[in-house]
Amino acid sequence: MTKVHFIAIGGSAMHNLAIALKIKGFEVTGSDDEIFDPARSRLEKYGILPDSEGWKPSRIDTGIDAVILGMHARGDNPELLRAMELGLKIYSYPEYLYEQSKDKTRVVIAGSHGKTTITSMILHALHHAGVETDYMVGAQLEGFGVMVKLTGTSRYMILEGDEYLSSALDRRPKFHLYKPDIALISGIAWDHMNVFPTFENYVDQFMQFVNLLETNGRLIYCEDDPEVQRLVQLARHDIRRIPYGNIEYVVNEKVTSLIWKGKQVPLKIFGRHNLQNLNGAWLVCRELGVSDMQFLEAISSFAGASKRLQLLWSNSSTSIYKDFAHSPSKLKATIQAVKEQYPGRELIACLELHTYSSLNKDFLPQYRGCMDLADQPIVYYSKHALALKRLPDLTHDEVREAFSDPRLKIFNDSEELQQYLQQIDLNKRNLLLMSSGNFDGLNLTTLASSTIH
Repeated sequence: MTKVHFIAIGGSAMHNLAIALKIKGFEVTGSDDEIFDPARSRLEKYGILPDSEGWKPSRIDTGIDAVILGMHARGDNPELLRAMELGLKIYSYPEYLYEQSKDKTRVVIAGSHGKTTITSMILHALHHAGVETDYMVGAQLEGFGVMVKLTGTSRYMILEGDEYLSSALDRRPKFHLYKPDIALISGIAWDHMNVFPTFENYVDQFMQFVNLLETNGRLIYCEDDPEVQRLVQLARHDIRRIPYGNIEYVVNEKVTSLIWKGKQVPLKIFGRHNLQNLNGAWLVCRELGVSDMQFLEAISSFAGASKRLQLLWSNSSTSIYKDFAHSPSKLKATIQAVKEQYPGRELIACLELHTYSSLNKDFLPQYRGCMDLADQPIVYYSKHALALKRLPDLTHDEVREAFSDPRLKIFNDSEELQQYLQQIDLNKRNLLLMSSGNFDGLNLTTLASSTIH
């Protein structure tokens, strides 16, 4: 039996890979200095929750076939040092995913935005069409027990291609390790400033990704993105290029339908950007043998990926959504989607600056004009988040100048934000809450139910 040990097993991706290997029949152990739910309860369910928190070199012995190192683990981790001393094989999590899928057809979904949604759409359609596939996706999907699946029988591996670094030892972007047979790039908009300090450096990671396609690989790409177009023109000649763009659709009575061969196909998702994502997923599924009819039947029941335009509460005159949007491009697309879906309602859009890039004074000007479509734009950020990321303080004036919107309301206290939102009359208005965090512990579901009067 193959024995694998996870250093920093509590991470979102790490604990899902650990569970996938356990299901596959591997012997799995792990460690972490802190493990929170849902990882804690899920690891416990599968019998692989560490007996205690902390790093213990005694857990590492020569009987271990592979050590998988999470991004949370530092280079001086005691268990890592022991593994190196014993000469054990040490992998980053994306590196081990490649090891598990190198004999399969690998499909990698990349881009600064839309990765999780497109990957989720593909998995939903393949499942509906009865096509067995292994996968790794960055969000929990309805009908899928885990976010990683590994088998010995599937011909395909669908991978969400994150451009962030692989581990403390492996500083390559994760998606550089997958070597796809089929790749999709949804768009390129500067992100992860702490790792890629310039836009040019960030774009270069995608160029390298394209060059890592297998011989005679297929590149599906959004032709509406100028940076992607430029990369495609520089790609190797053996790569087959398959472009996609916007798709025809209509919105009637708060229902979005795509138009195909003169017929309307009602959808549960909405927004121009989501429909563009759908088009990319459609092309991937065609390459994997899914017919157009099979795809359309499947996608009509797709309700969206977790935390992406998630409906928290609604009545006849108000809808409250939460979305993972935090980068400028995601923010703009999400606001546009809600405005288009509800043309008769005003939109109150609230963004939490939570990531390293969004809280960085040098990056903030990228947000200029991103909330212009909102009728009331709001920005929240905490001094605590700045301190954790070791960034200098931000003043309200600096934030307002960066967004270039005199209407902007700015908050630093989550209780004050909650009080402000609860006193707004939301009749014939929508509320959109956008963050990769949680507004410093704000219970958004409770807030939503108490906000609608």
